[in-house]
Amino acid sequence: MIAPNELGYLPETPSQTAGPYVHIGLIPRQAGFDIFDNNLGEAPVGPATKGERIRIEGRILDGSGTLVRDALVEIWQADSFGRYPHPADRQPGPRDEGFRGWARTGTDFETGLWSFETIRPGRVAGRHGHRRMAPHVNLWIVARGLNIGLSTRLYFEDEEAANAEDPVLRMIEPPARRRTLVARREMRGDVPAYVLDIHLQGENETVFFDV
Repeated sequence: MIAPNELGYLPETPSQTAGPYVHIGLIPRQAGFDIFDNNLGEAPVGPATKGERIRIEGRILDGSGTLVRDALVEIWQADSFGRYPHPADRQPGPRDEGFRGWARTGTDFETGLWSFETIRPGRVAGRHGHRRMAPHVNLWIVARGLNIGLSTRLYFEDEEAANAEDPVLRMIEPPARRRTLVARREMRGDVPAYVLDIHLQGENETVFFDV
């Protein structure tokens, strides 16, 4: 038998979208299956988490402007000190042991809205001595029709000075596209809410990152 690499090439592995069962496996409660005693990933914060409590939310739209009502959304963010709850984060300074930093949800089947109750992240030190990044939340999106997960970021419109210095935002050209990552501030009662609609295609397509 001749291995494919002996012929000088490797065949492409067939791709497959997330399919309709991603909710059952990853967010079963939303799919109507209360099968786990402890549902993983519904909120990154706990009672002892430090920092300003906020809400982030938005919708996901396809190229025609139609709501994607069955997407899964994950977030990964720093705590209020700008530290990630991961051993690879070796920055000096305090770390919030009461903050998990990661959460998972799905878009509402009726409204298409996704949301998280979290805290405003601190500024994270850039790599190789780069200036600190602006407060941001990393998002990862999967859904039927997407062959790979999409990675993007949410920045805050009331962090204008920090956003202007952010090394990742500054790499995006043309500059007008940077606005697709900046969430507008609204209020939900006494809690600030930052709203970011994610466009998969089209004139207002969100900036996605190859990570």
